Amino acid sequence: FAEFDDAANLLAANPDATTISIDEPVEIPKNQHSRLQEPGREEDDELLGTDDSDKTELLAGQKKSAPFWTFDYYQTFFDVDTYQVLDRIKGSVFPVPGKNFVRLYIRSNPDLYGPFWICATLVFTIAVSGNLSNFFIHLGKPTYHYVPEFRKVSIAATTIYAYAWLVPLALWGFLMWRNSKVMNIVSYSFLEIVCVYGYSLFIYIPTAILWIIPQKVVRWVLVVFSLCLSGSVLVMTFWPAVRDDSRRIAVATVATILLLHALLAVGCLAYFFDAPELDITAPIIPAHNGTTVITKSH
Repeated sequence: FAEFDDAANLLAANPDATTISIDEPVEIPKNQHSRLQEPGREEDDELLGTDDSDKTELLAGQKKSAPFWTFDYYQTFFDVDTYQVLDRIKGSVFPVPGKNFVRLYIRSNPDLYGPFWICATLVFTIAVSGNLSNFFIHLGKPTYHYVPEFRKVSIAATTIYAYAWLVPLALWGFLMWRNSKVMNIVSYSFLEIVCVYGYSLFIYIPTAILWIIPQKVVRWVLVVFSLCLSGSVLVMTFWPAVRDDSRRIAVATVATILLLHALLAVGCLAYFFDAPELDITAPIIPAHNGTTVITKSH
């Protein structure tokens, strides 16, 4: 008990002294850089994430250690539940200003399940709606004979899947190239870009169904409305990744993204729904009385 006697003697000599118990936690001062953080960059931290989130993502990425030629490697890309897919669809249909779609929905677990089935559903929706639109436009005409155009399915599939894979591949390569030129550019992974493009196409599924309405004004209003929603998702996702680049390159990159997105929507509307009617002249059939009869079919 000599230590207790020494402590009692010290307290008697200096009553104002404080003691520290080993059971009490020692308060650690906060990092000074948190107090010196610039207020203008708080939005950037929210959009682009922090170092802690990057470390968490790195540790999460280490779990995918299976070789790329095995089934287990690709199984991780489809490891999502219904609630996650619905939440990401809701985020693509109702974008929140100032929120990054990748950081908010995709970065924790990017998937290919949602983009694959969204593209597949969009393919059949456009093909079926295009055939129905053509049927309703010519309904009641005596010379019209309805023939389903199954080739529209293959054309729609080629167009949509090429857009959903080739455009993200080109954008990913461009961001990687600019990342080697400019240090502050944030680059997304190829899977994240594919995921963003896939979910951004969901709004065109109900739009394609409404394109059956045989009114060009209504169709073009739907196109503009869908472009505003899906295009805003792309802009709010990729603008933070290129805004630290030169102003001309950043604006040109975002403008190209929007242009390609608009070309897809306008091209599908023009080809599958607003195709011009062609008058096909049938072969000349000679009549028994010496006259000829020329028929036309639409």
